[in-house]
Amino acid sequence: MSANSHHHHKRDFAADTRLLRISLIAVVIGSCGTLAAYALLNLIRLFTNLFFYQSFSFATRSPAGNHLGLWVILLPVLGGLIVGLIARFGSEKIRGHGIPEAIEAILFGKSKMSAKVAVLKPLSSGIVIGSGGPFGAEGPIIMTGGAIGSLIAQRFHLTAAERKTLLVAGATAGMTAVFGTPVAAVLLAVELLLFELRPRSLLPVIVACAVAGFTRPLLLEGGPLFPLQTGAIGLSALFSCVLAGILGGALSALMSSALYRVEDLFSKLPLHWMWWPALGGIAVGIGGYFEPRALGVGYDVIGDLLNGNLLMQAALSLLLVKAVIWVIALGSGTSGGVLAPLLIIGAGLGTVLAPWLPGGDIHLWPLVCMAAVLAGVLGAPLTAAVFAFGLTHDTNALLPLLLTTGVAYGFTVLTMRRSIMTEKIARRGYHIYREYGVDPLERQHVDDIMTHAVTAIPAYLSIAEALAQYFGPQQVHRCYPVVDIEYGLLGMVERSSFGPLADGANPLTTLFNAAYIEQSAALVALPSETCRIAAARMASHHLERLPVVSDLQSRRLIGIISRSDLIKPSRLFFDEEQKRERLLS
Repeated sequence: MSANSHHHHKRDFAADTRLLRISLIAVVIGSCGTLAAYALLNLIRLFTNLFFYQSFSFATRSPAGNHLGLWVILLPVLGGLIVGLIARFGSEKIRGHGIPEAIEAILFGKSKMSAKVAVLKPLSSGIVIGSGGPFGAEGPIIMTGGAIGSLIAQRFHLTAAERKTLLVAGATAGMTAVFGTPVAAVLLAVELLLFELRPRSLLPVIVACAVAGFTRPLLLEGGPLFPLQTGAIGLSALFSCVLAGILGGALSALMSSALYRVEDLFSKLPLHWMWWPALGGIAVGIGGYFEPRALGVGYDVIGDLLNGNLLMQAALSLLLVKAVIWVIALGSGTSGGVLAPLLIIGAGLGTVLAPWLPGGDIHLWPLVCMAAVLAGVLGAPLTAAVFAFGLTHDTNALLPLLLTTGVAYGFTVLTMRRSIMTEKIARRGYHIYREYGVDPLERQHVDDIMTHAVTAIPAYLSIAEALAQYFGPQQVHRCYPVVDIEYGLLGMVERSSFGPLADGANPLTTLFNAAYIEQSAALVALPSETCRIAAARMASHHLERLPVVSDLQSRRLIGIISRSDLIKPSRLFFDEEQKRERLLS
């Protein structure tokens, strides 16, 4: 037998034809993501017109153009009160900005989300943002799209891993439809939501995002949201990008810690959490009265900042007010997204820094600072860099974006224990480890480490003969496989298996006819299985070893795998890491 045929089961990727089925379902989910994004954006427009202009209209209008005077302070309070009631009597899961809730459902909720969330999340977010809440549509659409994907997956009775994939596919498809950034949405899935990098999860997400990208122009505007083209960069831009990255990372760390301090303050209030969004709305209303452009989604504000249409003083005022009211409103537990506010805050920082940063176009620095703040808060540098590029299609900015987001990410990794995305989950008692690596047990197959020379007991022996020959003073192993010429492996026996003899069992009974042999017959390993699968099977049945059979039909015994064998891949991996550290030191 050739080496190639012997290792035919070993492939670069573990995938089967179910991947095609999941990818076809992802096509439907991608289309649903576009519809959900269209519905959410229209809800925001509708409630913005209702609250600020008292008209039933889906026209795009900014809250900053209102003429309500001091009455504008009451609108975010009213919106917060309505959302508090929806959360109290509808679903508490609509609270927050959506991404932590999606992560929690993926990791700890078997990727199951309810239809109630799919309906109430966009409704509540539309009310909050439409009443002036300083949030974006991306968090709600991630939650809504994820709920749609999860519900469709539950309808088809898929596995937990497949539900997770379709939940993430729906979430990222919604993000693609809102912003027109399919590649960034896929990277968000990889860096933040999937917790693995496998064809079974990556391909359906790519399909859903691609479908959402193609169908987006049918319902929403096509092309980049904020088209921009900056000039060529010079060598001095290298140092400017590092400085912008450090300051962007510092700002994101400051806002992240401030957010959870505000949450702690709200939790100490002698009021039910239902009233907190209304209290947070007071701060939003006051900030919006003095800085009207800080209200609402603010896509027009982002465009003005990127194109240099705001003076430094106006940008600084907007930066401070937007940051303060966003932190207070989100800390109150209301419903809304984080990406759009972070874009405004980051672009405001870049506008303030631009006159002092050499090496690039003055319009470059709002863009790279915008991405830096996003990278620091999300802990996802590639997502932030590609997202900023997808919003502008500015090819000259790609290299500065990569460096700046990398520096900001490094700053927050070294200075913060957790990000906004994971802190809330940690406070609920769940720790999330965001460093991914290939499990050594996934890299090895059973036939790589199993013991080939196996001592087996023939099934034709009687119980008395087996005890005398294999379990006497000369006993070598704790347990032995029992094999039959015609039927192959029958099971495993150890000394305790013969306990019934004490109750009068016939010692002349052959092992072939011993009923307790069959109890372990199904517990086998296959040579093509990964060591992870074998380890899980042993752990779930409290076994120390498993017989390895060539296939489940013939059940021909070819080896045995033990716990000590399973330690070998991990030990080799550990030795490799130690050797690498010695070489680097």
